[in-house]
Amino acid sequence: MSRIGKNPVTIPNGVTVTVNDGQITVKGTQGALDFKLPDGISMDVQGNIVSVRRADDSMRQKGCHGLARTILANMIQGVVQGYQKELEIQGVGFKASLQGAVMTLSLGFSAPVVYKIPAGIKAKVDGGTAISISGMDKQLVGNVAARIRAFAPAEPYKGKGVRYKGEHVRRKVGKTVA
Repeated sequence: MSRIGKNPVTIPNGVTVTVNDGQITVKGTQGALDFKLPDGISMDVQGNIVSVRRADDSMRQKGCHGLARTILANMIQGVVQGYQKELEIQGVGFKASLQGAVMTLSLGFSAPVVYKIPAGIKAKVDGGTAISISGMDKQLVGNVAARIRAFAPAEPYKGKGVRYKGEHVRRKVGKTVA
């Protein structure tokens, strides 16, 4: 058995987990999330414990076993606490602004970069250089943060660009004049 997949998931108070025809629905204080189980993977809800089972020992089933258990655990944590990623912008003239669900980033290009924040994600800009992305879907929060960072990742010579908060950018030495 998968070391991760065989561990049961406990359901905290205030969270309901339902399984119908391979479709999992998790409801909590933050909202509700859905996930379709891969073929051959099943879940049993008994009281406040959820167990994940697989049909056979094929490579695909083994891979999906731990994945399904981890996704369920992430969904439960998402509807209870939510997830958050923080980005920071460094560079002269580099800044961000938020108008409703549209983020405008000035990143040294000839025109500002306009990014529409997807539904289910809350974004906040502090001081023009600190961006906070939050939501209950871990994958979506990480994807939005990665997309914003990909517009101008921090470059190694001056360190300008968008980076995760606390990310270390390895600096290179520039050309020397002899």
